[in-house]
Amino acid sequence: MRRRQFITLLGGAAVTWPLAARAQQPKLPRIGVLVPANPEPFWSEFRAGLSQHGYIEGQSIAFELRSADGKPERLRGLADELVLLKVDIIVASLTPAVTAARHATTEIPIVMAWAGDPIGTGLISSLARPGGNITGLAGPPRLSEKSLELIRDVLPSTRRVAVLANAADPFTRPYVEQIEDAGRILGIAIQTIRVRSADEFDSAFAAMINEQADAAIVQPSLPRKPAIDLALKHRLPLLSGSPQLPREGGLMSYSINQNEMYRRAAFYVDRILRGAKPADLPVEQPTKFELVVNLRTAKALGLTIPESFLLRANELVE
Repeated sequence: MRRRQFITLLGGAAVTWPLAARAQQPKLPRIGVLVPANPEPFWSEFRAGLSQHGYIEGQSIAFELRSADGKPERLRGLADELVLLKVDIIVASLTPAVTAARHATTEIPIVMAWAGDPIGTGLISSLARPGGNITGLAGPPRLSEKSLELIRDVLPSTRRVAVLANAADPFTRPYVEQIEDAGRILGIAIQTIRVRSADEFDSAFAAMINEQADAAIVQPSLPRKPAIDLALKHRLPLLSGSPQLPREGGLMSYSINQNEMYRRAAFYVDRILRGAKPADLPVEQPTKFELVVNLRTAKALGLTIPESFLLRANELVE
């Protein structure tokens, strides 16, 4: 073989080999992530959970993150978009996002991270055998009524509590019913105001003040920041089932350990990528709960929280 021909063949091989190697690289599994509003802290904790299972973004897994930015009417379109992208799994945080994903596909596995009362809202058949293409994590039963007990502990004179509820959340009916049941037991009147977006918060808080509410509870699937700002403006103690609320300026929360739940969602993703079927993976409920109190907000509201109450807190924001 002539020297020039050998060099030409060698050069061609140098180009061909890397191309062949790239062609043989396995396709990364793509995880679609759907959230109603601010993805944090879910986004960070979920990826941390995946790293514990050995997944590295860009090397062994890829993501498609979609947020509705507090506009629930966008969720269905975003879920449809993830389906068109042919993601391998959809991880949806909170009931509205899980419901949107369920309407978008019955074939792509869906991991709840987490959803309230998934049996009552028709997302799954049972905790042990969820059936269909949905599994993951469920909120505990009757947790929302705990907020009323906390209000009574801190403000014994409480007579009326407003509930800012998400009209677009399928979980709202049982959520409100639980609080109303607790209100009857504790002798506290409940003023329920349903809204679809933060655009309606101003009128909602005006109605609370007009009815002389002593405190307010905001449903976790609603945007936190505008609710916190209005509660502080009107000097209204604000509670939620999300620990992020007091960390961002609300008064307090009693909730599941959400960060642990978000990391646990990675377990379901790992199992499904290894071949497990969602219908056969039991849905888990939390076993750890946390009370978070914002002392700075309590001081701004002129509230003196009993020392015995503070000793029960898992976290004090100062």
